[in-house]
Amino acid sequence: MQRVNDCILAMAGSNAQMIPDIAHHLIDSGGKRLRPMLTLACARACGYQGDHHISLAAAVEFMHTATLLHDDVVDESELRRGKPAARMLWGNQASVLVGDYLLGQAFRIMVGTGSLDALAVLSNAAAVIAEGEVMQLAAAKSLRTNEEQYLKVIHAKTAALFSAATEIGPIIAGSDAATRDALAVYGNELGIVFQLVDDALDYGGSSMTLGKNVGDDFREGKVTLPIILALQQGSDADRAFWSKTIEKGEIADGDLEHAIALLSGAGAIAATVARARQFGAKAKAALAVLPAGAYRAALEEVVDYCISRVS
Repeated sequence: MQRVNDCILAMAGSNAQMIPDIAHHLIDSGGKRLRPMLTLACARACGYQGDHHISLAAAVEFMHTATLLHDDVVDESELRRGKPAARMLWGNQASVLVGDYLLGQAFRIMVGTGSLDALAVLSNAAAVIAEGEVMQLAAAKSLRTNEEQYLKVIHAKTAALFSAATEIGPIIAGSDAATRDALAVYGNELGIVFQLVDDALDYGGSSMTLGKNVGDDFREGKVTLPIILALQQGSDADRAFWSKTIEKGEIADGDLEHAIALLSGAGAIAATVARARQFGAKAKAALAVLPAGAYRAALEEVVDYCISRVS
């Protein structure tokens, strides 16, 4: 990971001083580096002995960082990883443009590894992520969104990059198709776990755990799984509350607390975590393709870590 960080810092440089300033603001802000760690672990678990996993892990983190910069503009977020979002310090235009630069650097790194298969997986993920964000935008403020539709959104906007990060490990290791497919499944299921836990934390966590304000999803009118599950058994009065706050955006003092009370009373937060555990079990099952050892154990522990954030 130290070598990955060195690569990230080197590739985040530019003669346009605003680029490294904004990039370092986010890169140095204490992110978990979960996705690049997955790339490293999956490559080593498959017996890879070269250096391209370092470059590809850095490319994965650049893609992630670019999406965060863009997402904060779209969502009008004020906090990111417990610090002011880049858009609050440099403005929306600079955040979007620096995100574009980092995405370009990510593809430059990918090409440098010479693996067309890895490039194909990561470029596909970039398109799917953008598609997922548009899907989420279209579904925002709509109480008609169901669980199946929402899972499609988070598969695209979150799980796709996790899946790509884990699949490129066996690709550069020259593993067989079964191993590559299994680790892609692992990443996808883990990504869904990660997002569902985030959904639960938005109504039952802390700003320190989330890295953003608790209730941001609520204030932005995002219909996440806890709300979808609560609506399935809510009263007419409950539906009227969700319509006022989510669909119409009319949020008054105390509404977030009332929303949390409704979700807790309906068992929706606990049910969301239960869903996350189900996907976590699928992620662990996919790892059976790997030999037992430290890397497989570490990949299993990542699933437990993601769920433990909400316990």
